[in-house]
Amino acid sequence: MMDYVNAFWVGGLICALVQILMEKTKLMPGRIMVLLVVTGAVISFLGWYEPFQEYAGAGAGVPLLGFGNVLMKGVREAVDEQGLLGLFAGGFKAGAVGTAAALIFGYLASLVFKSKMKR
Repeated sequence: MMDYVNAFWVGGLICALVQILMEKTKLMPGRIMVLLVVTGAVISFLGWYEPFQEYAGAGAGVPLLGFGNVLMKGVREAVDEQGLLGLFAGGFKAGAVGTAAALIFGYLASLVFKSKMKR
């Protein structure tokens, strides 16, 4: 039961902090998303993300911080296997499934809900 509680409050805290960042700064949403991915990658690089994700579960793995962690893990593995070339290939390989799923499900949702441009 505590796994669910920890995932809920950690994920909620991340979302609340991002919402405050959106409300109190003039940063565009795209820049905030990039900031989250880079923050997740840096935390992963420092070795802090695994204990954080073990404690928070999906509350840490689902937000964009988790995507940064996935990219960094892919880069780390590819560099170990391929050397410097893995620096460029690892993130693409690790993030390909999630990116492809987002594109496919986004397209299917646009067909079902007849999306329109904002005015």
